[in-house]
Amino acid sequence: MRRVRPGAASRGGGTSRAAGEERTLTSVAAGDTYEAKEPKDLPRLWHVTLSVSGDEAPLNDVRRSLEQLAHDHPFLLTSRYAGDHAEIRYWEEARDLHDAAAVALRLWGEHRQTAKLPPWEIVGLEVIDRETYHQRIAEGYGPQPATPVGVHPF
Repeated sequence: MRRVRPGAASRGGGTSRAAGEERTLTSVAAGDTYEAKEPKDLPRLWHVTLSVSGDEAPLNDVRRSLEQLAHDHPFLLTSRYAGDHAEIRYWEEARDLHDAAAVALRLWGEHRQTAKLPPWEIVGLEVIDRETYHQRIAEGYGPQPATPVGVHPF
């Protein structure tokens, strides 16, 4: 398998030139600078807080389920729980807020059986970018830093 730089044309296809047509080269005058813009589709880090609640469940079962969820979803930072609700906080890498929120909204349902999570519903979701998260912490408001990491009762 031949590796090709991203954006470089590969041999044997993928170019828009006709056979035998020369490629036009563009020069840059001395002293000119090229300002590369950051592509908008690069993944970013998003801080996610997912809140769930429902009928009362045994605390030991809730804790065990959240510990299994943390094992299945390795970026899980911290979970807080009670018998009828829980809050899960973690970092998600996604292209934009919509993608991060979509993943967060699927998290509970997709892991419900494998982690034996209670049949609770999602009642809250907050997704903020990394810069906003750190700004809130620096200003003394917003979610407290997710420490200690792990699964803890409220």
